[in-house]
Amino acid sequence: MNILHSTSSFIPLKPSSLLSPPPFYPKIHLHTSHSSEFSVTLSNQARFSVCATAPSDQGTTSAFHFEDFVEKDWSFLDNEDTNTNAEHMQKIDRIISAGNIEETSKVLVSIGSESFVDRLVESSPCQQLLIVHSSLLVLACIKEKYDKVKCWQGELLDVSEKWTDFDVVFLYFLPALPYQLDQVLAALANRSLPGARLVISHPQGRQVVEEQQQQYPDMVVSSLPDKTVLQKCAADHSFEVVEFMDEPGFYLAVLRLNAAESNQ
Repeated sequence: MNILHSTSSFIPLKPSSLLSPPPFYPKIHLHTSHSSEFSVTLSNQARFSVCATAPSDQGTTSAFHFEDFVEKDWSFLDNEDTNTNAEHMQKIDRIISAGNIEETSKVLVSIGSESFVDRLVESSPCQQLLIVHSSLLVLACIKEKYDKVKCWQGELLDVSEKWTDFDVVFLYFLPALPYQLDQVLAALANRSLPGARLVISHPQGRQVVEEQQQQYPDMVVSSLPDKTVLQKCAADHSFEVVEFMDEPGFYLAVLRLNAAESNQ
């Protein structure tokens, strides 16, 4: 089992005795669907210590310890969100409303900020909400608040088929995905229902993304697509661009999966 890329659900557990960090280091406990307990300890330098316990066939418990790994700091997404005002929250609501979420919808959010997820949970009840992120810390914080929310740690293209097919997909921070737009749309076309809506957004617009790319070049690896590029790539994968806004301070593109073409 690839532990770092198969944590499909997280549930806070009781403290584990496997790790004894200094008292000022927060500890997060995660549980996976494979009956393995994970203890993640975060230092003040965003470095994690990870270990796991798994019950054996003989009723005893086996412990596995792994090398420390460094977690990327995604707090800049929420820092942008929390220094906000009513206008910013209106933009977030505009992004969410573009998904046309219903109570029966299966919704996917990729690289979303915690505050975006908070607003989505509060405003738009749905059948299934899956959050995909490379950060264990971000997912653990989300899961601690919302037990019914599904969390997948890893890359968007590796999401298990058991969560599909999606009715709504939010690519809240597309420039952080390590894939070409063509790859992303091809994968989502195969994992979404006909008529599904794909929402690509940034509440502060293209210029801020370019600034973030300069500040965090190892995390922000691309820019937002312009309308011409998006329309061509969408058409290649049975999507239709039904709404597009690329204004100073706000970016929103809404794609719909063509029912007839997606069934071919």
